[in-house]
Amino acid sequence: MKEAKNIVEAIQAANNIVITSHRSPDGDSIGSSMGLYQFIRVLGKDADVCHPDPCPNFLEWAKAGVEILDFEDNESKVAEKLQNADLIFSLDYNGANRLGNEMGDLLLAANGKKVMIDHHLDPDDFADITVSESAVCSTSQLVYELIEASGNENLLSPAIGTPLYLGIMTDTGSFRYSSVTARTHEILAKFLNVGVKHTDVHENTFDNNRIDKLRLRSHIIAERLEIVEKFKIAIISVTEEELERFNFIKGDTEGLVNVALSLEGVEVAAFFSEKGGMTKISFRSKGEKAVNEIANDHFGGGGHKYAAGGISEGDAKTTISRFKSLLPDYF
Repeated sequence: MKEAKNIVEAIQAANNIVITSHRSPDGDSIGSSMGLYQFIRVLGKDADVCHPDPCPNFLEWAKAGVEILDFEDNESKVAEKLQNADLIFSLDYNGANRLGNEMGDLLLAANGKKVMIDHHLDPDDFADITVSESAVCSTSQLVYELIEASGNENLLSPAIGTPLYLGIMTDTGSFRYSSVTARTHEILAKFLNVGVKHTDVHENTFDNNRIDKLRLRSHIIAERLEIVEKFKIAIISVTEEELERFNFIKGDTEGLVNVALSLEGVEVAAFFSEKGGMTKISFRSKGEKAVNEIANDHFGGGGHKYAAGGISEGDAKTTISRFKSLLPDYF
């Protein structure tokens, strides 16, 4: 990473550092944010972590007591942090719109130096320093590459490595996606060698399910699963009423689209989640089937070739009908 030394020099010169990541946080956005935060602290600096919305319940453990200011509940405080920052990190997103319109506008208006570290395609040109590596499996891996390339591998610790392990684990489907390379496993070994307890990361993330969460997920698979055999596509969905009935909290449906993708004979899966008059969509695929194009062309989203997301006005039923009408053009 040729930009590594410049980034570390910017950290050492800064007085007010802010770390941001995308809306609807996931394991990689939380993991890369916390890993970078801990690295900055070891360098003798402080930072504020500011995200658009709250951390999902199942990832709270990864914060390790660090406060993440979310714009949803702390609008004025986050705005002040961004306005006063002289260095702003943009982690795991390729455009300011991924923060939501209001926080995105604040980011673009901020005068501080901006550093993007991301692995999505087609980055926008808003940062002063851009590290964009779409072939890398996760932003958390890129944060490690920053640490090593800047000559600071000796500073690696469980506090830094644990959230980065989380980010790599979750963004690779527990290391099973094609984006995982030998380099990824070399980095994981480095984490284990400094004391990261990988079993704890897996257990804390996947083995602390609430009963309502399991019932909701079971209901969606049992009652809201549809197979479009002609296109080898699985569709799952949930209505706002169902979310309320099962006492949904953020993170309860995380990874459920991958369960649909795991079905025998299925090559594409789409999950439609209805809330507040909008429907959020998660797309996953395998083989040679790409899903980022349909997400970008019709649902205001995008992402990776095999993992993308989008959003649509209207309820899940209407959105699914629209999605089905587009299938012949894409699959």
